[in-house]
Amino acid sequence: MTYLLAAVLGIVQGLTEFLPISSTAHLLLTGQLLGFDDPGGVFTVMIQFGSVLAVMWLYRQKILDAFLGLGSDPSARRFALMLIIASIPAGVAGVLLSDWVKGQLYQSPAVIASAFIIGGVVILLIERFRPKPVVFVADQTPIPRAFAVGVAQMLALVPGVSRSGATIMGGLLAGLDRAAAAEFSFFLAMPTMGAAFAHDMWDVRHSLSADRAAEIGVGFVLAFVAAALVVKPFLEYVGRSGFAPFAWYRIAAGMALLAAIAAGWL
Repeated sequence: MTYLLAAVLGIVQGLTEFLPISSTAHLLLTGQLLGFDDPGGVFTVMIQFGSVLAVMWLYRQKILDAFLGLGSDPSARRFALMLIIASIPAGVAGVLLSDWVKGQLYQSPAVIASAFIIGGVVILLIERFRPKPVVFVADQTPIPRAFAVGVAQMLALVPGVSRSGATIMGGLLAGLDRAAAAEFSFFLAMPTMGAAFAHDMWDVRHSLSADRAAEIGVGFVLAFVAAALVVKPFLEYVGRSGFAPFAWYRIAAGMALLAAIAAGWL
């Protein structure tokens, strides 16, 4: 049963990590509903890295070209600088606020529900009133616009906001078109989530144990597979249809959570 729960949570993590619906909130709520015990948060930390590796695998050629070209290719250096600059705001906010957020907000379904609803409304408004796109290729995003997306990413510290949702909407406001904003969000996930993983692993290092390796392995592999399967179809879908369906899902989920809280179920 533990392995089955680990598999379910791994799939939930992988499917929701790069969609604008908050993987953290889905993971927290699903774990609570299923009664999954995660001492020290080790399982959650490890399977989130499975999603990071999935997007790194999908963009492995891009990463390799950028790495090998740092010494000779201006476009490779610019790509690396773009991601570094965009990662700084969330990195600073994470260092200053992460412990407080996890201690105060992660256990509050009301915060998650509110963030779901507010985020859904914001997505609908941005889809309706966003500026005309001027950037159509994610890795050619101007540095100032990349930094603006990085500032938006700071909001993702709040559970229910969604890192991908904050960065994609920030991208739309910064003049990226839908597909470019989504792909920029994937690129930005690599340094941001990689750094967050390293920080969280250090925090939970004393809770690591060999007897949990199997369930962590199950969740990690399924998070990797689910994330790898969802990224490309998501890019194609938003290019055609936009983000409104995800906004309405967020609003409906938030209202359902509020109803569950009012009924005493959460």
